[in-house]
Amino acid sequence: MADQRVEDLPIDIHYNKLLDWLINRRHCNNKWQGEAMKIKEKLNKTVKDIPDDDAEISDLITDQNMNYFHCLKIVEKLKSTDSGKTNFLGQYSSKKMQDWASIIKMYEKDGIYLAECAQILSRNVNYEIPALKKQIGKCHQIQEESKRKERDYFNNSVNQKKNYEASCKKMGIEGKKIKTELAALVRDLPSELNIIAKECQKLDSTISYYDDFISHIMSRDDLSKDSLQALKHVIKKGNTTTYEWKMGKKPVHIDETSILIDTSDENDTADNTEDIDWGGDVEVSTVDIDFSDQIDFGDIDITVESGGDETSNNQDEGGDINWDIDTTTDITSNDSSSDGVASGENALSILENPATRNLFLDDLFELEAFLCQRLEELQGDSSVLSDNQFQSSPESIQLDASQVSTLLSNVNNILTQLTNMRIQQLLLIRNSPRYVNRVHDNLKQILLLADKMTYLEKQAVIRRNEALEEQQEVEPKLDTLIKRTKQLQKQLEGEISKKYKERKVNIMGDINTI
Repeated sequence: MADQRVEDLPIDIHYNKLLDWLINRRHCNNKWQGEAMKIKEKLNKTVKDIPDDDAEISDLITDQNMNYFHCLKIVEKLKSTDSGKTNFLGQYSSKKMQDWASIIKMYEKDGIYLAECAQILSRNVNYEIPALKKQIGKCHQIQEESKRKERDYFNNSVNQKKNYEASCKKMGIEGKKIKTELAALVRDLPSELNIIAKECQKLDSTISYYDDFISHIMSRDDLSKDSLQALKHVIKKGNTTTYEWKMGKKPVHIDETSILIDTSDENDTADNTEDIDWGGDVEVSTVDIDFSDQIDFGDIDITVESGGDETSNNQDEGGDINWDIDTTTDITSNDSSSDGVASGENALSILENPATRNLFLDDLFELEAFLCQRLEELQGDSSVLSDNQFQSSPESIQLDASQVSTLLSNVNNILTQLTNMRIQQLLLIRNSPRYVNRVHDNLKQILLLADKMTYLEKQAVIRRNEALEEQQEVEPKLDTLIKRTKQLQKQLEGEISKKYKERKVNIMGDINTI
């Protein structure tokens, strides 16, 4: 009864200990590897004679873990062919069958096939199957990362295109040929400046108030003649040429200068980005770009070229642009007073010429400062009008706070029109080729960045598809390897069971969870 109970107990062997278990119980010896190498050499020579028209046999001989059990199947298949015929002594007459029978005998000698299969089983479970699973996992990871990058690059591309469109709209251009369109904008500059000059006529009463006030305070009438000359000239004669401002008379001929913008090398910025080589080895995971801010062309450090010299650092401490640039234009100033021909900077209007425009702005700022101070005095606790010096003042300067506020509003309106971003940009375009080049380069950089994002998006799609193809190629290999490993497990359990009177054998461990 006790013997019967022992025979009924299963034999449990951990797959990692299977080879040692077989050697310890003398089912094979510890020098089996040398003999196994000889068998492999003979096996490699023998498989060359196997016909490849049988799909099952071809599948067996292409298995990288070809072993004893594969050889048994091949012999069984060959027995049904002409190679399986035997002579009167019961021996195979075909050399091919003799070779395969010899290989099987070599495997069975000293249990070499058991040791080899145990090693294959352990290697598959510990290395081959985990490696394929890891490869598939990496493919999944690459696909997920690529999908995320596709979304990011697509959104970044869209944002940059919107940024480009917004920047072009802010500049008032379409954005196809940037320099040409910027040059076209300047054509509207003279008419806009003439409108501003016409608006200055509303300041006539303000200037009279300022002159009367100064004359009364200083008790001198001649002081008002030298004040606000540029502003008075524009109010009286309009936005005349600089020549007329300097010489006091209109020029006989105005030699108008062309806009200094070189558009000869300009291509269609929006259409010629397909041929750009972004670099075939760009790693999509290395790009990290902040798209939160748009380029504001109104807050850049503007420099105006003048005969090779440039004025920089035109921003104050608060980051705003100081438009009061004491500079000259790129146009060569020619003294044409003798012949009545206005050329160079003398041909420019007062509000176009940086030098005379600064004088005009100085007059406006002077008038603004006076009115601000006057308004503060009138709104104070003790009105200055109550002082003795204003008791006999002219009626023209006895204005109340609301009247002065109206005059100040008119001055501020002119200042706002002349110093708004559009007018300043047009003036810079008119006088500074370097500014035009900078605007062109900044806008083009936005568009190139959008195209780069599109390229990287395509690269992410390619990488995702490659990972998907690799996964689809590896998954069948993994399924086949798991199937064959499970099959090898059952075969080994059956062979060991035969050696122990058909006792149940269980190969334990991670092999049962693969």
